[in-house]
Amino acid sequence: MLIGVPQEIKIGETRVSMTPSLCRRCVKLGAKVLVEKNAGVSAGFTDAEYRAAGAQITNSARKVWREADMILKVKEPLPAEYDLMRPGQTIFTYLHLAAGPELAKVLLRKRILGIAYETVEGVDGSYPLLKPMSQIAGRLSIQIGAYRLQSQLGGSGVLLGGIPGAMPGHVVVIGAGNSGAHAVQMAVGMGARVTVLDVDTRKLEALDAEYRGRVVTLMSNPANIETEVADADLLIGAVLIPAAKAPIVVTRRMVKKMRPGSAIVDIAIDQGGCIETIRPTSHEKPTYLEHGVVHYAVPNMPALVGRTSTIGLTQATEPFVALLVQKGIERALNEHRGLAAGVNTRDGRITCEAVAKALGYA
Repeated sequence: MLIGVPQEIKIGETRVSMTPSLCRRCVKLGAKVLVEKNAGVSAGFTDAEYRAAGAQITNSARKVWREADMILKVKEPLPAEYDLMRPGQTIFTYLHLAAGPELAKVLLRKRILGIAYETVEGVDGSYPLLKPMSQIAGRLSIQIGAYRLQSQLGGSGVLLGGIPGAMPGHVVVIGAGNSGAHAVQMAVGMGARVTVLDVDTRKLEALDAEYRGRVVTLMSNPANIETEVADADLLIGAVLIPAAKAPIVVTRRMVKKMRPGSAIVDIAIDQGGCIETIRPTSHEKPTYLEHGVVHYAVPNMPALVGRTSTIGLTQATEPFVALLVQKGIERALNEHRGLAAGVNTRDGRITCEAVAKALGYA
């Protein structure tokens, strides 16, 4: 098997899909690895390190795409890469097809075997390849939100931790999954007042037990959301249904009631976002103002910490990549139910029910 590792071209992307360590393991298992020049530099990995691990380095992205049996990426292919895909190729990456109908059409037309990190399942039914990036995005959301509340950036001028004699800022987190729970952790650590809402009482009970009254937990319903959003200094959207389009849980009317200069960070933007006023932004222009509220919605937020994100991601993907190399793609998919759950497109069909439903193919 020849594994291709192209340089990521999404704006501001600093992650790479393979570390030299993972490269070395793949080579020992019998794979050939072709890495585009400087693919790992932004994450702190040099071409020399990849060469020492057994990879071949090329200046040509086209060569990587055209020669590889399997393309290993971080982010979904962008329009500039559509023509580079080889019909029948395997692509293993975050696909987020529920929010990418055009990409889905290309994958179907080229009969790409698209394995999506976000729908690969663990033995316990969890999503192990989604987890590390959700954790990072959750933690970053508070860091970013706190910064965007600063007066000189158009924020309300609220310090999340407050000071003696001045109220701390109010952070409202909607969704208590991996990203939401890590947002809560960071917000509590900064000394903010924190409210978290979710439809799953077990998640709320776990957070209540962990923080012993330092966090307010509420059932996520329209009435509670409306009340808490209106009082939020920083609103974190962390609602995720794997593979499906994120549901809109915060309406435009709710956003209009927020105080001027308040901030929104929507972690669910990869799946379309869970806030009605949200639209994707980029690292070059990360925010916009709507109804007096600062909106941040960068889909590849973890790229802000490229080295940590790369290490976290590749530690999670390594067992699956190794399995694909060791057994071959077809056998690996046949023998590993969790990996097979990652298949979103195959032989010109969408094979993931949630994606098919989101895109109108079901």
